[in-house]
Amino acid sequence: MILYPIEHPDKFHKFGMSPSKGVLFYGPPGCGKTLMAKAVAHECSSNFISIKGPELLTMWFGESEANVREVFDKARGAAPCVLFFDELDSVGIARGSGAGGDAGGAGDRVLNQLLTEMDGVGAKKNLFFIGATNRPDILDEALIRPGRLDQLIYIPLPDKPSRHAVIKAVLRKSPVAPNINFDFLAELTDGFTGADLTELCQRATKAAIRESIEADEQRKALMKENPDGDQAMAEAMEDPVPVITRKHFEEALAAARKSVTAYDLDKFEQFRRKYDPAYAAKVAGSTTVKINWPEDDRSQFQQNAADDDDLYS
Repeated sequence: MILYPIEHPDKFHKFGMSPSKGVLFYGPPGCGKTLMAKAVAHECSSNFISIKGPELLTMWFGESEANVREVFDKARGAAPCVLFFDELDSVGIARGSGAGGDAGGAGDRVLNQLLTEMDGVGAKKNLFFIGATNRPDILDEALIRPGRLDQLIYIPLPDKPSRHAVIKAVLRKSPVAPNINFDFLAELTDGFTGADLTELCQRATKAAIRESIEADEQRKALMKENPDGDQAMAEAMEDPVPVITRKHFEEALAAARKSVTAYDLDKFEQFRRKYDPAYAAKVAGSTTVKINWPEDDRSQFQQNAADDDDLYS
């Protein structure tokens, strides 16, 4: 969606199509939606402007809308640019729902301004929007209609290969015992998000650090008690905790938790079925659609000289 219009504009011109401008990443929290947006911008070597939804809202009347205009002006000046709205549900909540809790209706005005700016970007500007939310069900439907954030992409919980990759990435600079099997850890952590896996690895690392500090303190206490002992031998002693061991991971797994419940996943499933017809058809078991096309009618492509644009004649 973003790479092709920048690298192959001639193809879009050939087929007479203006490229899609917006995409919405939705899914459980902690699954890498923000990271995915940064990776996309890096991959296509375009500028990247990240906006947290609550940053746009202020207490002063009219200033929130001005903030939206300023962000879009900055993005137009930096084209090609990816404009990333994190926590989109804070400003994209359905209008008139009253869920924002603001008596002045600042949230509705900000959303109106946002929709206006999205429509007025212009076809010649290589400006793309990426929104990220873990509450897609409360978004205003005007925001996710075709022409705005029309590409809806679900970022799910990581599968086993993904969990293996996350654990490996988090522990890439940590000394880990050779008998720690990342593949086995990935099996044990079914249903964990990327953030849960990061916390698990941090807990194991902290357990190793704590044990290492305690061992150092015990060594110092022994040296104080026996000052005449061979100090050189004491210094040459092996590190008691050189690596993160199975014991540390067992301690971490005992305190690990899943941050996403089955109820949360069910809400995403319902949203996905509603707004992704292809996925709904796949779940229902029908993958292909049979269409009985009519016979060729080439006359529809011929220009009729008698036709004019007067609708009232």
